[in-house]
Amino acid sequence: MPSATIPFSIYLFAGLSLTVGFGSLIVFAFFLYLGSFPWVVLPLGVTEGLLFDVALCFAFFLQHTGMTRIRAKSKQFLGRNFKAIFSIVSGVFLVAFMVLWQKSSLSLVSADGFWGGLLRVIFFIGVAGQLWTTFSLTSIDPFGVQDLLARPGSKANSEAPSLVVKNAYAWVRHPAYFTMLLLIWGYPDLTADRLLLNVLFTVWIVMGTLYEERELAALFGEEYLTYQREVPMLIPYRLPKRNRR
Repeated sequence: MPSATIPFSIYLFAGLSLTVGFGSLIVFAFFLYLGSFPWVVLPLGVTEGLLFDVALCFAFFLQHTGMTRIRAKSKQFLGRNFKAIFSIVSGVFLVAFMVLWQKSSLSLVSADGFWGGLLRVIFFIGVAGQLWTTFSLTSIDPFGVQDLLARPGSKANSEAPSLVVKNAYAWVRHPAYFTMLLLIWGYPDLTADRLLLNVLFTVWIVMGTLYEERELAALFGEEYLTYQREVPMLIPYRLPKRNRR
């Protein structure tokens, strides 16, 4: 029986997901490294600008967390389109977040010399850690491209999830979140809006990590409970005991 031909629209959809999803993350990395971009400057005072930034943060958090939490139900009618849709929608929200972000004129502290250089090093450790985390996974398809292209009659990516505890995951149970914190805090010029971003994103990441811990424990059972006892959750404060797989 001949295999079904993948429609050209699927390639366009996959390309859009990769462009918007990956592109927005690259721009966000520059946003964190260079500071906010003065693309849209609204006539707001310091307090009003910070409140506006709070609203932007919560809009992004609600979109990202909401789509993640309803993923199981969404799969019933979105199927293998979910990752690509999530990538595109999240990318659009992230770009809007960066475009509309209001930079505060209130400077709190600025690190120069050794300390400024150290913060830059921390940022690039975060970049390297994100890459290491990605390649530590057994299956890499954050933008849903493989799901889309394997769509016609394929059983790809339908296998049961497995617990990864090697490489970056041998040091900390949530290396992507830990290295994201390094990216967020590895910035030498702390303005009021940047402190706001750092604190809100840190709280969101920690809360998301705690929620995921419960989900993973329910999914993997005793295997994950053993992993919890052996590997730190978010901060790699000790050497890994072993690499299992």
